[in-house]
Amino acid sequence: PAFFAHSASDQGSVGDNTYVKVTLGTEVFDVGSCFASSRFTVPSGEAGKYFLFGSVRCHVGSNSDMNQSYSSFYLNGSQYSETRMNFESNPVRYATNLIHVVMDLDVGDYVELYGAIDHAGASAIEIGSGNKGTHFGGYKIIE
Repeated sequence: PAFFAHSASDQGSVGDNTYVKVTLGTEVFDVGSCFASSRFTVPSGEAGKYFLFGSVRCHVGSNSDMNQSYSSFYLNGSQYSETRMNFESNPVRYATNLIHVVMDLDVGDYVELYGAIDHAGASAIEIGSGNKGTHFGGYKIIE
């Protein structure tokens, strides 16, 4: 199994400092039919180790409004791993959080990509889609 998908449009209306599931509207490839509804699910007979990678492009509407940005993998509905960038001493407008992990997964386990933004102002908060900056992919490691 292997897959790669990216966002098709900006994901607006993201709450301040609140994790939201990332919507990935463009599926580039999906070997094994394991990716649907922005979720990777281990198919029947394919338990094992997987390398998963993702990127969440965070942006706010005004310069110097973003304090922190986050990306996270959720396994079966619970947070599994997280990356975080802290800009509180020097807030920014754009940030792209990269995340990658090796997971030992069973048939039926599912993994989703989440993102969050902590911002200081009243500007809009979005997970961006530009240049495929928000994406999620992975493949089974042959043992």
